[in-house]
Amino acid sequence: MKITLAPMEGVMDHHMRHLLTSIGGIDLCVTEFIRVVDLRLPAKVYRRLSPELHNGSRTPSGTPVRVQLLGQNPTCLAQNADKALHVGSDGIDLNFGCPAKAVNKSRGGAILLKSPEQLSDIVKAVRQAVPHHQTLSVKIRLGYEDKSLAIENAIAICEAGADELAVHARTKEEGYKPPAHWHWIAKIKDEINIPVTANGDIFNLQDAQRCMEISGCDRLMIGRGALATPNLANVIKGTEEPHNWSQILMLMLQYLDIQTQGDKEKYLPNRIKQWLTFMQIQQPNASVFLQHVRKIKTTSDMLNAIKAEQLKY
Repeated sequence: MKITLAPMEGVMDHHMRHLLTSIGGIDLCVTEFIRVVDLRLPAKVYRRLSPELHNGSRTPSGTPVRVQLLGQNPTCLAQNADKALHVGSDGIDLNFGCPAKAVNKSRGGAILLKSPEQLSDIVKAVRQAVPHHQTLSVKIRLGYEDKSLAIENAIAICEAGADELAVHARTKEEGYKPPAHWHWIAKIKDEINIPVTANGDIFNLQDAQRCMEISGCDRLMIGRGALATPNLANVIKGTEEPHNWSQILMLMLQYLDIQTQGDKEKYLPNRIKQWLTFMQIQQPNASVFLQHVRKIKTTSDMLNAIKAEQLKY
């Protein structure tokens, strides 16, 4: 089994990757996407989004980190893939799944799922820039408005030279509405000869087991589930029970400590609130605590609130 931490824009930054990989069980991280338009970006852009590049493209706990690129220009994406590898990325990931309106409007992300030919052109160009000893992975959804091109897209990506494919089991139009259509991942997996990673609605051990059974995949990608249950990777692998509320409060304090050593301290209260919002999925206490801290604006007040909450348990 291989578990990848999903690249969630504006959520799964290097601080969160640091925290979640320190818990264990995660085998690979993919960065938030780097938007590629028409320029070969400088090294500082990659290092800013992925400081792990200063550490052999590893988190402090040693988990590999792969840079993700998003764009629609094959030549420019190939040039930037080459740059990312020279800066030190552990392979390259291509984003054909982002559902954001602004991204799709500029012909990036999930909008490309309407054109298998364009997907193929991009992957072929990037493959030429990525040596075969380096992994070229691709992330897709099942389609844009519908699933009619799901298998054709996957075949195009595979035949163009991708090494791995991760599939979020919904279309762009379905967003994050349940259910995730894991049986479609099984259809895709039957048609291509590269490893397939299943993604979507994996929040607990039972979800993971059902996803693997239905999709036929032994590779999983977790995102919102990892935020809701921080040790979810270990839970899925059978080495731990899910963290309780007291353990999660301790992790929040660790996260505050990690972040205050960085450059985003003034945003910390909002990041904690954002995390609590995802946590509500599995933690009833998170919903109550979120209401309690909703108006907090300073890091010190948030720190005190978490410590006071700890005293209750």
